Amino acid sequence: MENPKIGDEFELTINDIAFGGKGISTYNNFKIFVRNAIPKQKLLVRLIKKRKSFGEAKILSIIENSHLYQKSSCNHFPVCGGCSFQHLDYDYQFMIKQKQLLDIFNKIGNIKINNIDYMFPAEQIFYYRNKMDFTFSPKRWLLNDVKYNSEDKSFALGLHIPGRFDKILNIRDCMIQTKISNEILCLVQDLAKESKIIPYNKKTHKGFLRNLIIRNSKKTNQIMINFVTSYEDRIILQPIVNKLIKNFKNIKSIVNNINSKKSDTSIGEYEILLYGDRFIVDKIGNYEFEISSNSFFQTNTNQAENLYSIAKNMAQLKPDDILFDLFCGTGSISIYMASNLKKVYGFEIIESAIYDAYQNMKRNGIKNCEFFQVNLDKDFEYIFNSKKLPHPNILLLDPPRAGIHPKLIKNLINFNVNKIIYISCNPTTQARDLKIFIDSGYKLKKLAMVDMFPHTPHIETVVLITKK
Repeated sequence: MENPKIGDEFELTINDIAFGGKGISTYNNFKIFVRNAIPKQKLLVRLIKKRKSFGEAKILSIIENSHLYQKSSCNHFPVCGGCSFQHLDYDYQFMIKQKQLLDIFNKIGNIKINNIDYMFPAEQIFYYRNKMDFTFSPKRWLLNDVKYNSEDKSFALGLHIPGRFDKILNIRDCMIQTKISNEILCLVQDLAKESKIIPYNKKTHKGFLRNLIIRNSKKTNQIMINFVTSYEDRIILQPIVNKLIKNFKNIKSIVNNINSKKSDTSIGEYEILLYGDRFIVDKIGNYEFEISSNSFFQTNTNQAENLYSIAKNMAQLKPDDILFDLFCGTGSISIYMASNLKKVYGFEIIESAIYDAYQNMKRNGIKNCEFFQVNLDKDFEYIFNSKKLPHPNILLLDPPRAGIHPKLIKNLINFNVNKIIYISCNPTTQARDLKIFIDSGYKLKKLAMVDMFPHTPHIETVVLITKK
């Protein structure tokens, strides 16, 4: 029989869940991925995308549900793209991630392991995120069972529909951000609509409001609100700012990032302080960290403690150790480990992150860290030689999702360091990179999995590799 064509409707049964969260099945030996599908469901689907070796289908109806299914308590699931697993028991979610991690290491990294040494499921599976980024839009995603007036149709503040960056699902209660952040989200929605402030239109590039970013520090309960707008106008924002300050006493910072460009980024060309300080403070372990509007900070504070703790445990630090922290961000891991070793050198491409790293170092009374702004892919070797840095005996790697550039991996291998700790938010690129290290004489010694993002397909890992 021929493979299905786009538009064809047919029945299938889901066999597994792929990394990324989609259900997997086959139709006439042709692999099919189905969003929001779970194992053992029998479905009627329509093929919506087709490639040479696989296709993607949309659920039309559930013919027979799975015993694994549980009703989601979120009003926005499954339309919203923020979560993938709200309809699965959390223990099963965690088991899926374990299986996927081992499969990825085997298939991509050719790393044959059967067990994960350390596993950290989340104790708090709802309302755990300390930061959420919402989008304003004049094009609201309309639900079939809801009646809208013309004003509602032309305003939304929420999250993107998966695969549709032109339309936004209006969100009133996100179950993975803190409850007070939801209250702030609703108030901003109401005030912006009442004031008839025009959301930014991505097609016409007209309108004012672009993004709303809410940070709520877990350990100190401080709040930062960041309005991203297409141009500067304090008069438009001031009534909303006044109302927020009046209603939420924990607000310590309100800023306005100006992004006049067409690119869809929440990092502005410049920033205006509308209220309070330019940062809030959160804690990991015994250390305090200043968090500015655009600085990176782990979005699950509780699990970040487990992540940093297991990385430190794997490193087995000694007082005379010298550690290089690559992709150090605002220096949080460097500072967390600094008291147990001789010296930490951190390397990061973003200038503002280096400034924050030194502020955090000062705040915590740490004196044995030094940070450098550098494009690690291009200039790491130059920085190492020109600054006459001492030879490290431990490397800590925490790259972005894309992983580590092959040129940098080659430079790191040439250091001939005995211990490397590799933290990753993307096990596929991590497995790819680990294969290069292993082929060059390293051995996988320890593997940890930390579930930073319950109800999503994301997997965070910590790996220790050593010289054979």
